[in-house]
Amino acid sequence: MNPTPPPPGRNKFFGSTVFARGSYAEALRIGEILRKETVGGALLVIAAVIALVWANSPASDSYFALRDFTVGYEPWHLDLSMGAWAADGLLAIFFFLVGLELKREFVAGDLRQPSKSVVPVAAAVGGVALPAVIYALVNLSSPETLRGWAIPTATDIAFAVAVLAIIGSHLPSALRIFLLTLAVVDDLIAITIIAFFYSSDIQAAPLLLALIPLALYTFLAQKYRRFFGRHAAAAWLILLPLGAVTWALVHASGIHATVAGVLLGFAIPVIRSQASGGPGAGPGLAEIFEHRFRPFSAGMAVPIFAFFSAGVAVGGWEGLGSALADPVALGIILGLVLGKPIGIMGTTWVLTKATRASLDSSFKWIDVFGVALLAGIGFTVSLLVAELSFGNGSLHDDHAKVGILAASLIAALLATAVLRTRNRQYRATEELEKVNSDHDGVPDVYQERT
Repeated sequence: MNPTPPPPGRNKFFGSTVFARGSYAEALRIGEILRKETVGGALLVIAAVIALVWANSPASDSYFALRDFTVGYEPWHLDLSMGAWAADGLLAIFFFLVGLELKREFVAGDLRQPSKSVVPVAAAVGGVALPAVIYALVNLSSPETLRGWAIPTATDIAFAVAVLAIIGSHLPSALRIFLLTLAVVDDLIAITIIAFFYSSDIQAAPLLLALIPLALYTFLAQKYRRFFGRHAAAAWLILLPLGAVTWALVHASGIHATVAGVLLGFAIPVIRSQASGGPGAGPGLAEIFEHRFRPFSAGMAVPIFAFFSAGVAVGGWEGLGSALADPVALGIILGLVLGKPIGIMGTTWVLTKATRASLDSSFKWIDVFGVALLAGIGFTVSLLVAELSFGNGSLHDDHAKVGILAASLIAALLATAVLRTRNRQYRATEELEKVNSDHDGVPDVYQERT
């Protein structure tokens, strides 16, 4: 029997299934990304712990001297401290991958279908808006601290996935894809916020000049996509210098240089060739670059940034208490621990009710709640926004870092409490999903859709 068509005036999402299982190819690709992010998350945590211990040790002066050591070329506005190089330079690589991943998802991934993308995108927006509102309400009486309203808006995918790995989660793949999409989308929202609200003294000349290498970079990447895909050395010798010049000019313009990373990522083609006509043509240049750059980003760029950004002299229990009493830290903790899960869960629930969609039968709302709690782990982008809001090394910046670390730890513990219980219930189901009775290389569960 054919399903009843949606009533007149209803949209295409009426009666759909939320978090329905995607394609097997997409599940394999997401699984590979999550494995790499798991390693990167572990390194990120290690780097942050080393920075915290060093910054609060008798040798703390050497840590801050290293972080503030300046190197670079002044005429290009590139005489930066080591901490600034990590925030402006290395994070541009991270956001380059954000641009690649987001474009890949919406051009050739399962999220190119509006019925599958609307829920995680809307949930990400809700998970950004409510934490910002909560922070603003806590700091409403202080214009100085109100500037940090965007700090609790972003989810750290590497940290969150590392927690999932420690838990040993057997969650359905659709929920893991949901977490990844949430993190990627709210990273894009965060970088948009940075571009519009945390850029100052915009210089038109270098910004306009940046369009020249960016346009040439885009033209070459689109025109010779197969050539660069086959010859890695050519990409390093041709595209990388153009990207570096674009980054330097954007940085000199006053716009945060990580915005250049996203633009460069968007410029890379996803589909292998225009003649292919669809996402089934094989790996495009975006996917090839993702494989090449993700290990460097997850294994070096983000951990080094965490090392230079997470180091804060707490000053013992008294200093910790003083930091947590600051409305900055309080707003961040409430925003990440409460705002994130409520915003994500609430938006998802409202959207499903508004469209009369149903939750996929393979899991429960408690699973969505556990992932929403996990999204409250804010680290990399939150630390970056804190530095942009208050200045690296300022009192409010130090208190913001304490708030970010505390909130991330609380969110991780709460998510662990919820998801650990669910793990045991999904273990048997996951084993059944791996059974391949017809031996064609694809689990049967991915072939049951009509």
